[in-house]
Amino acid sequence: MGEVEVHALRDVDLDLYAGEFVVLLGASGSGKSTLLNILGGLDRPSSGEVCYRDHDLAAASDGQLTEFRREHVGFVFQFYNLIPSLTALENVALVTQIAADPMDPGKALDLVGLSERRHHFPAQLSGGEQQRVAIARAVAKRPDVLLCDEPTGALDYPTGRLVLEVLARVNRELGTITVVITHNAAIAAMADRVIRISSGRIVEVTRNDRRASPAEISW
Repeated sequence: MGEVEVHALRDVDLDLYAGEFVVLLGASGSGKSTLLNILGGLDRPSSGEVCYRDHDLAAASDGQLTEFRREHVGFVFQFYNLIPSLTALENVALVTQIAADPMDPGKALDLVGLSERRHHFPAQLSGGEQQRVAIARAVAKRPDVLLCDEPTGALDYPTGRLVLEVLARVNRELGTITVVITHNAAIAAMADRVIRISSGRIVEVTRNDRRASPAEISW
């Protein structure tokens, strides 16, 4: 930033494994979103290595990163980014047109409990329903990795818990590596591993012996 150098991440060494549910925990500005963006091929690190199977993401071209995101990664953000002129079903179907082995859009909506709302437009849906459409859109292309940045941040407690139940179900039934950013320590009980980040560094990694269900979590 001009003459000021900001180290968003420093000395991060991390492996992710198939089927894991991982929570990235830390205060605002700790580097969580930067790490998620690098894992998803949205940003490149200024140094170091980022490898997904045989993909070297740190050295990949823009076109190769686009291909990586299209074929392997689903994103869920705090804000839903739905197209307002398309129904829930059409929003999900849009992604399946660029996927190699997509899920039926209706089945993706069934997975998040919205089969009866498939023909509704975003303005006709609650915030939690819109977030579940966003999750259905992310999983409809059967991603190997699902990256979620504060998916419950704009939701009240009952709705947030419902969204977490959907993410846990997707992780369990599809075997998708699921990484969830949050500043809410209670949500960490759902994870296989909790990775705490502070000032751009991983300061603690905790493995849960038993993952809690969303119904057991209060915050």
